[in-house]
Amino acid sequence: MKLKSVGEIRDPVLGYVKMTEVERELIDSPFVQRLRRVHQLAGSYLVYPGAVHTRFEHVIGTMHVAGQIADSLSDELELDEDEIQEIRLAALLHDVGHGPFSHTYEEVLAEVGDVTHEDISQRIVAETAVKDILTRNGHSPRKLRAMCVGRENASPPFVNEIISGGLSADIMDYLPRDSYFTGVEYGIVDVQRIVDSLHIAGGHLALDDTAAHAFEALLLARYQMFKAVYFHRTVRAAELMLVHSMQLADEVLGLTDLDDLESYLELTDEIVLQRLIALKATTRKLRKARDLALNFRNRRLVKCVFENLVQRENRSLSQLLANSRVRRQVAKQLADSTGVDLMSIYVDVPTTPSVPNTYTKEPPTSVRLLKPGGSKWSEKIVPLSELPLVGSIAGFMNMLRVYTDEDERPRVQAAAASLLED
Repeated sequence: MKLKSVGEIRDPVLGYVKMTEVERELIDSPFVQRLRRVHQLAGSYLVYPGAVHTRFEHVIGTMHVAGQIADSLSDELELDEDEIQEIRLAALLHDVGHGPFSHTYEEVLAEVGDVTHEDISQRIVAETAVKDILTRNGHSPRKLRAMCVGRENASPPFVNEIISGGLSADIMDYLPRDSYFTGVEYGIVDVQRIVDSLHIAGGHLALDDTAAHAFEALLLARYQMFKAVYFHRTVRAAELMLVHSMQLADEVLGLTDLDDLESYLELTDEIVLQRLIALKATTRKLRKARDLALNFRNRRLVKCVFENLVQRENRSLSQLLANSRVRRQVAKQLADSTGVDLMSIYVDVPTTPSVPNTYTKEPPTSVRLLKPGGSKWSEKIVPLSELPLVGSIAGFMNMLRVYTDEDERPRVQAAAASLLED
């Protein structure tokens, strides 16, 4: 079912993206336009110079792919225009709450509470002019507030799954988009094959079993992009500097003060970086925060002095290291044993799962496959363990790294090897 288009955007990854009246009004609002000033991949452009794309392109692309999925399912489900439009709107708004430097800022938020960009997206839909735009165009802000983060309980599960999870429009936009702009080819996946092979079983998204290989390739592409881009050693060096700079300056700059939504919406990449660089070095913490931001801008990055893969059999150790309190304890041990300033030691492990969680934020355990049989489809719920490659990468990539300032490299390198090698 085709929605009435009032314009189009030329996208380098997707081609022409058409938009409806309400979509254009939201895209032109300051809340979506703000995303032009939030990099999709934080500091990755310091390693991959082409990675200067933003959340703005991503939300438009996600809206487009969500619309393709809804169109593909419309005959099977008899979706009407309003339902398709709501799915597209939810996809457009799903990242509207992202803070400066995207997921890097979430690491700062995680240290002071359990608020995420999804919570802020919901507030923007409910508390700003976005609410008025939706209402004026006949859409429920209350419903879209939940839909945009995949938490709409009144909708069938497949609606949430289009927005969030391993078969979502989100992952099917950001993988090829990040691949295109970084120049890393691991993220090239057959999105159209997956979209055209989607069905509904028991209210959930299901995949034609002949397209299972495309789904497996999608998840493997994400894992490869995780290693090559998202958790690249030097990319993480840059991002850790940003995280620590923001943490050290938070009390002065109020970067995690979310009570004033209007002030939060001013926090874009360049504004925050400039505020960090302009800090008055009245304390040791503020001087360190300023120096980290200045060195980030000038690409004088901290150095990785230790890297080790934690064996997958040792899940208890990898889970332990995922706890930020434990990582701080390890950093303190290294500081105590070397005499290096604790603020100059960074212990890093991935905290994002290799295979994306479901919309319920639980680790995925299976995929629904449908096989044609006469006039009916037969459903089979296949455990991920039966997809050997996917099963082998489920969980977290168990990488442990230690970084420090270049001047402190020899001491911390020796201490980290002694403490962590085994």
